Amino acid sequence: NICLDYSHDETALRADHGTLGTFALWCFDADEHLFTENESNLQRLYGAENPSPYVMDAFHACIVEGRREAVNPEMHGTKAAAVYRRTLESGATAVFKMRLTMPIPNPLADFDRIFAQRVKDADDYYAEVSRTVPNEELRHIQRQAFAGMLWSKQFYQYNVNCWLRGDPKQPSPPPQRLSGRNHLWTHLTNADIISMPDKWEYPWFAAWDLAFHCITLALVDIDFAKNQVELLLHEWNQHPNGQVPAYEWAFGDVNPPVQAWAALHLYRAEQEQRGTQDRAFLERTFHKLLLTFTWWVNRKDSEGNNVFQGGFLGLDNIGVFDRSAPLPTGGYIEQTDGTSWMGLFCLSMLSIAYALAKENAAYIDIASKFFNHFLFIAGAMHDIGGTGLQLWDDEDEFFYDVLRLPDGTYVPLKVRSFVGLIPLFAAVTIEQEALTKFPEFARRLEWFLSLRPDLGALISRWHDTRDGDLRLLALVRGHRLKRLLKRALDPEEFPSEYGVRALSKYHLDHPYEVPVDGTTYTVRYEPAESRTKIFGGNSNWRGPVWFPLNYLLIESLKRFHRYYSDDFLIECPTGSGQFLNLRQVADFLSQRLVRLFVRDEDGRRPFNGSNMMLQEDPHWNDYILFHEYFNGDDGKGLGASHQTGWTGLVARIIHDQYSEAHSE
Repeated sequence: NICLDYSHDETALRADHGTLGTFALWCFDADEHLFTENESNLQRLYGAENPSPYVMDAFHACIVEGRREAVNPEMHGTKAAAVYRRTLESGATAVFKMRLTMPIPNPLADFDRIFAQRVKDADDYYAEVSRTVPNEELRHIQRQAFAGMLWSKQFYQYNVNCWLRGDPKQPSPPPQRLSGRNHLWTHLTNADIISMPDKWEYPWFAAWDLAFHCITLALVDIDFAKNQVELLLHEWNQHPNGQVPAYEWAFGDVNPPVQAWAALHLYRAEQEQRGTQDRAFLERTFHKLLLTFTWWVNRKDSEGNNVFQGGFLGLDNIGVFDRSAPLPTGGYIEQTDGTSWMGLFCLSMLSIAYALAKENAAYIDIASKFFNHFLFIAGAMHDIGGTGLQLWDDEDEFFYDVLRLPDGTYVPLKVRSFVGLIPLFAAVTIEQEALTKFPEFARRLEWFLSLRPDLGALISRWHDTRDGDLRLLALVRGHRLKRLLKRALDPEEFPSEYGVRALSKYHLDHPYEVPVDGTTYTVRYEPAESRTKIFGGNSNWRGPVWFPLNYLLIESLKRFHRYYSDDFLIECPTGSGQFLNLRQVADFLSQRLVRLFVRDEDGRRPFNGSNMMLQEDPHWNDYILFHEYFNGDDGKGLGASHQTGWTGLVARIIHDQYSEAHSE
């Protein structure tokens, strides 16, 4: 219960809680205080009678609509607000001071000292976090990205079983709810602090967004980051069948399986930061992810061919059709991205199993299992179910999705999108030490390779050791790596001045069309918001720059460079005559992403576009907004401007560019 406290020289809102005790919110110089109950307005929602006249939206009714009767005149309730009325001249400022404490005397006495100390604490902290970043502008961008990530923590409570049946104190929900959205997730009972993609709209999480959040959060709160990876794998979130919940509006949708990649990243990040290894975290995560991997194999490989049909996989309208709905052609799509994500999943699980095997050799068995499964996936991408059809197109030298029609025929869907670059993500280097230390592991691998030399020939450079006996395990061998990167670095296709586009600009003048029963399905390059309505009005993967895929591409190039070293050169950008090693290419792409937020020669930040107030007004031009995605031509920020989310990866990119030891 909250009421006014007049017991000290200042007036406070006093909150009494049976478990937490008593707190006081000192609202210095407030003009008045309003009170109501934190209960839904049943009359407005359902046309039912409210048990109390004082309901949740009372402050809006009072302040905006002028209805004083909406708030409790007895000055108490479970929800309270302080009201300040000020009139400011143009250019003037006003300062409001508030302090939340246990009840104390003279709360204003040391207010300014404490506030100044907290500012200094924050300055000192971020000075240490960004100590290797030499540029004040970059430190400024990085700090705001961190702040956005930390701000987006929010309490999320959702009991699906209760929601399906409705609140016993409120009108019953419609009966169709019991067979509608999320009705197969009755086990989900969440009451946790979660990093949200978007705190302003309403609390919701997204599984693959969250994995990328953790990569940035690891630099400022590694324990919270690890907690987030584990959270969706707890028994009150992960489905009993192993599926990870995607997001509130459809837990059963499928997001890319990047949790194993994120867990491995955090394990290594903590080792670098603290010099310790949290084996228990890695082991707990690994066991739950085994269930997730099995779910993918059982549910998303319809023919058992190791080619996966994950649905839209978070990439919304990047393809010709809505990939999570029945196709207008019938049949289904053999997905390059779904299959490649599973390749990355395999290699991440292999790497985790090997890390765990260092203290428990029993994990060698499961490590060799993931090695074998990775080879099967590589084989499937080159020959789907023994048909001779592959996801790689020899003529275009690019990976495409393949449409399988009901009559058994196959049609490559020749859309040049980031989908065709995702095979690059599945790459890992293995040191000879791993084979020397565990001879049984080496024996198993060599036995399988001798049994299936056809598969061994597909994976990149397993038998060719480099630089201290490194071996490379990847879906893409050197020749295809060069051909893919030629397209990925061609300014007429994927790279803009501000990152790699989700769809090649080739499709601006060459839209891809598929006619079906009188309807033509078209994919055309659109650098900003899409004109198609697949997945509603927020499907924008046909040209903009998105941070998560760019980040994974950069990280994979670093892994390839670790193996190929400096003598594997790529023309970057294509047609420039400048040849770079793969690490330099990764840095080249990193710098383009960072460029979105850095002032140009005219003092303007590209993400602000033509908004002159944000570009020039001194009250605004130093504040960075981390949009969902960015215009593929001019870098203008698009989507939710308040959604730091995975765009906060820019803080990680800046860190990696200037850290003492570049991440691998």
